[in-house]
Amino acid sequence: MEFEYGWIMIWFDKVRRFYLKFFIAQVESKKKDHQVKYLIIGLGNIGAEYENTRHNIGFDVMDRLARQENLTFKSDQFGSLTEFKHKGRIIYLLKPSTYMNLSGKAVRYWVQKLKIPDSNWLIVVDEFQFDIGVFKLLKKGTSGGHNGLKSIEDILQTSTYPRLRIGIGHDFRPGQQVEYVLGKWSRDQWDAMQPTIDEVCDLIRAFTSVGLDRTMNLYNKRKPTDEKL
Repeated sequence: MEFEYGWIMIWFDKVRRFYLKFFIAQVESKKKDHQVKYLIIGLGNIGAEYENTRHNIGFDVMDRLARQENLTFKSDQFGSLTEFKHKGRIIYLLKPSTYMNLSGKAVRYWVQKLKIPDSNWLIVVDEFQFDIGVFKLLKKGTSGGHNGLKSIEDILQTSTYPRLRIGIGHDFRPGQQVEYVLGKWSRDQWDAMQPTIDEVCDLIRAFTSVGLDRTMNLYNKRKPTDEKL
């Protein structure tokens, strides 16, 4: 009889623990749903052959911001994800694993899953028409021939979303655009990009705390040599 009673108590305690964990998880999930959330997506291609290439500047920015915030990316559906809090907001960082040409699949999945408002997700992307050290935050725009942006527009059926274009330079001869964009940084170029990457990380924090319009006013008028505000 005592043995049977003890077994019942053990079973009851396991059930209690299970439902307690389930309840806590539900409460935490609802808390997140009611908090202001942002999703920052850095575009790039996965794989060792694409590391340190100009086309992957979006990944580089995500990695730099993650290091600054002492974060670790975890592999998940359609990409690697991490998160941190900044001034009461939850900031998600995403590096899609779909390759550049299918970036829209990852963006759509995570925007819907995390329930991110249209104005609260930002695409970070390379721009060969800008000199190194130049970047621009935009409310909307065309893909400009960029396959990652084109995929997002095709799958989400919109071009009205914030995007941050980061200059990777255009030191290539006619017909060599693809080779240049997919090529690796020279030492001098990569060294020159370091202040820009840090400044872009500050821009992202500003975007999540003071909004798109004010961040555009703060950063779009700067020159590469401007001091930080």
